[in-house]
Amino acid sequence: MKKKKVKSAGFFCKECGHESLTYLGKCPACSAWGSFTEQPIINNSTNLINNLANLPNGTFNIHESGSLALKLSEIPILSLKQRLNTGFEELNNVLGGGLQAGSFLLIGGDPGIGKSTLLLQVIGYIADQGLQTLYVSGEESLQQVKQRSLRLEVSQELCFMAETNLEHILAEVEKLSPEILVIDSIQAIYLDDKNSFPGSPSQIRDCATLLMQIAKKKNIITLIVGHITKDGNIAGPKLLEHMVDVVLYFEGDKQNYFRMIRSVKNRFGPTEEVGLFEMQETGLAEVKNPSALFLTDNPENSERRSGTIITATMQGNRVLLAEIQALVGYTSYAQPKRMVNGLDYNRVNQVAAILERRLGLALSKQDIYTSVVGGLNIIEPATDLAIALSIISCVRNLELKSKLIVLGEIGLTGEIRPIPKLEARLKEAYKLGFERAIVPKQKLGIGSNLPNKMEIHSISKLSEALAFAFPPIIKNKNV
Repeated sequence: MKKKKVKSAGFFCKECGHESLTYLGKCPACSAWGSFTEQPIINNSTNLINNLANLPNGTFNIHESGSLALKLSEIPILSLKQRLNTGFEELNNVLGGGLQAGSFLLIGGDPGIGKSTLLLQVIGYIADQGLQTLYVSGEESLQQVKQRSLRLEVSQELCFMAETNLEHILAEVEKLSPEILVIDSIQAIYLDDKNSFPGSPSQIRDCATLLMQIAKKKNIITLIVGHITKDGNIAGPKLLEHMVDVVLYFEGDKQNYFRMIRSVKNRFGPTEEVGLFEMQETGLAEVKNPSALFLTDNPENSERRSGTIITATMQGNRVLLAEIQALVGYTSYAQPKRMVNGLDYNRVNQVAAILERRLGLALSKQDIYTSVVGGLNIIEPATDLAIALSIISCVRNLELKSKLIVLGEIGLTGEIRPIPKLEARLKEAYKLGFERAIVPKQKLGIGSNLPNKMEIHSISKLSEALAFAFPPIIKNKNV
């Protein structure tokens, strides 16, 4: 008898999860070559859930305890004190006060950046409080995690499971009834009912759906780790990020010792909050003074170098002081280089074009290298003026005034535009010893209180900033 051929549901990219009805040699989403794999047609999800109703070692039923409609006035509010402490104040702030019961969280980051280390420390702290925990790894063995737990000095009372089959994981969840569940990673686990590979869009989608239902119905805090593509996005279908309550990105340069965790989605708190950590031999430690981490010079030091300037950037609701450096030199090639590290490439090019057009600096035949000290990434336009002054300082070989901080967005006509949260930026700079500031002219909110002892120079044109930073270097007062 001739064997039936399994029908295909199309093809998907193993790198980013992009789906296509036909085979493609190059992925249009991530530009990877030869990454498309055929995925068989998926089974009925209703049959899958019904099969999970009779799991071994338990009687878990996905349909139990159906929800009832309630008036909003009848729903109790979960206070911040009732949230679960992670053991890291930085992470608690990013989450909006801690882990909320029944929440479903996704954390992504580069390989080796410290995602597993962070989660192991968090779940170990929670286990120390006497709560039941379960850490599931589909990528590490029992001995690997045991050795790492001893090095990190985390609690030996937490439960660990090396498993990739979701049915077995759910059976253990039913038996232990943990307060918190960690899945490391969602791309490694699979369902037997699926005729597709682990990490395929259909596997990720269905596994995440079941985990989400368990988190909500059993009130279990569930954290899942997601791999990311070379473009920095979490691999798999975009639906994954829509399903979860919180999306966290763990960022940092492997060559540096600091790490940053950022929330891009949070149903229980503000988004774009950041937490800073330092990677040590015994694991991750919180950074108590993050602004000083990215400054190489002491503001008390009156000696400054040309091409370097201090600015204040907003990372969520937190102010971080950062040092921007620029190096400019003539090139022997027809096309000058524009090397940008830690800043928005397009904004640096725009600032260079404004300086050339409005101030007459001959930058079209010069290489420009710009960088943020310490590996911090800044994308907000409030650093435009700092970039411009660092480039001018290097071109003219002029040192800026000491204890100076520069803030402002530059328009295409050379005007200095207002920026948000100016008062918070200046207060943080003054607290760290800065006595002078160049800021845009703008109306402050009611009750604003700028530092009285700080020399604040409000400007509306680029020429005014130059006159205050290193006078006098230009004659055109119309810019």
